[in-house]
Amino acid sequence: MSTTESRRTTTETTRTPADQAVKETLEDYTLRFAPRSYRRWTPMVVATTALGGIAYMADFSIGAGIGLAHGTGNALVAIAVAAVVIFITGFPLAYYGARYNIDLDLITRGSGFGYYGSVVTSVIFASFTFIFFALEGSIMAQGLKLGLGLPLWLGYAISTLMVIPLVVYGMKALSTLQVWTTPIWLLLMAGPLVYLITNDPGTVDRFLAYPGTNGDGAVNTASVMLGAGVCLSLIAQIGEQIDYLRFMPPKTEENKRAWWTAVVMAGPGWVVLGALKQAIGVFLAVYIIAEVGPAAAPEPIQQFRSAFDAMMPSWMVIPLAVVLVVISQIKINVTNAYSGSLAWTNSFTRVTKHYPGRMMFVLVNLAFALAMMEADMFSFLGSILGFYSNCAIAWVVTVATDIGINKYALKLSPLQPEFRRGMLHAVNPVGVVAFVAASGLSIAMYFHLLGDTLQPYSPVAAAVIAFVVTPLMAVVTKGRYYLRRSDDGISEPLLDADGNPSAATLDCHVCHQSYERPDLAACVAHDAVVCSLCLSTDKVGDHILPATV
Repeated sequence: MSTTESRRTTTETTRTPADQAVKETLEDYTLRFAPRSYRRWTPMVVATTALGGIAYMADFSIGAGIGLAHGTGNALVAIAVAAVVIFITGFPLAYYGARYNIDLDLITRGSGFGYYGSVVTSVIFASFTFIFFALEGSIMAQGLKLGLGLPLWLGYAISTLMVIPLVVYGMKALSTLQVWTTPIWLLLMAGPLVYLITNDPGTVDRFLAYPGTNGDGAVNTASVMLGAGVCLSLIAQIGEQIDYLRFMPPKTEENKRAWWTAVVMAGPGWVVLGALKQAIGVFLAVYIIAEVGPAAAPEPIQQFRSAFDAMMPSWMVIPLAVVLVVISQIKINVTNAYSGSLAWTNSFTRVTKHYPGRMMFVLVNLAFALAMMEADMFSFLGSILGFYSNCAIAWVVTVATDIGINKYALKLSPLQPEFRRGMLHAVNPVGVVAFVAASGLSIAMYFHLLGDTLQPYSPVAAAVIAFVVTPLMAVVTKGRYYLRRSDDGISEPLLDADGNPSAATLDCHVCHQSYERPDLAACVAHDAVVCSLCLSTDKVGDHILPATV
């Protein structure tokens, strides 16, 4: 047996079905196709679970920071520009994740990067999860300090440790948590805003007229691009949405309306709520700036403390503000820890051909996040996100372009995604070259290496270069680096009559378990079939099909 997961049922005759269920929940199909037998949730439950992670408070800080620096007009335009880009690029990724039941790393492998080429994007995504975990943990620590008087270092530790029990059990626990906490969160977030606007309409006029500290408030391209660059750092959030959307049920004629609604709402549609929260962050920062000053105005705990103070007795203010922050932090950081563990495990297993189990990387991700919190990364939030956005944009736009242009328009990329080792080339220059060119040039622009005038446009450069170079490389290479071979050696069709991944099962001859058809490939050396994880951990290549001549 080559892996922890491979060994999990070699003694299945002595284990109960309950034991098997617990183990499957712990692993949560970390590196592989999510089988139909596990996907028991309705489209709306999956969508609600996915949108539960959008409860994060960082949006309020991001919007407030942009608004205070550049004025309300520039902030609102920047938020809108970023939202449009995120929605357009997120749509094809969400569709592929939900339709074929694979996460964004598995999509990336077959959409221009190759089996090992997507390791770098997995690391980028893992970085996204611990950066935003640290942001949310910092916000929670601020709330615990205000409400309970706890020192920040202790608040950081509490916000980190409390998510571990929830993350252990993957989708089953997370779906229950997100569904039950979402109504409470929505009420606490929207209530103060409605009250302030209703009882003091002048707050809207002051909000719209706020000029910012870096200019006269007039809308200008440079300020909009700088603001949009920070917002676009959230473009990688689609990866966390897909970590839930991969558990969508099969799309059929009977459920297609609910299926599409869920995919759009919980896929690219997350950015609608995100953009609204950023605009609310600007509004609340302008509302309280005279009370707490510009330095504290971007802190969500201060924003909601002041908003609650205007509408209820003073004894309720801080407890409710703390409850809102804690609920928000839990809802998003279980997702950050969960998705980060998937990304790290994917990368580690492919590089080392050893599967250590997902829980190891839950702890690794949390350790990175805690270190960033202790380094007070909240104080330089804008700089971190502005830099990070260049890499995230280059990656997401490259994959989205490969799906939208190379697959459907040019037909140079295989329409059906492929993720199994042996079926893909190690590296596909289409995505790798486009990503390196887009991220490299945009980062150079961000650090003023190409002049001060171009610096605000680094996010635009990342998107445009990725969008142009991706199809260009597909044409230059004639698409020959997408598939190492087109036949996986199994006669059973991959898709059923409705175009969904087949639910037919076969037994892997290495780990002796039954897997659904999309998770398997033939092993000529043993005249049998082998699952994708056993392929990933095959250190001598004994089970890997030869390349098609």
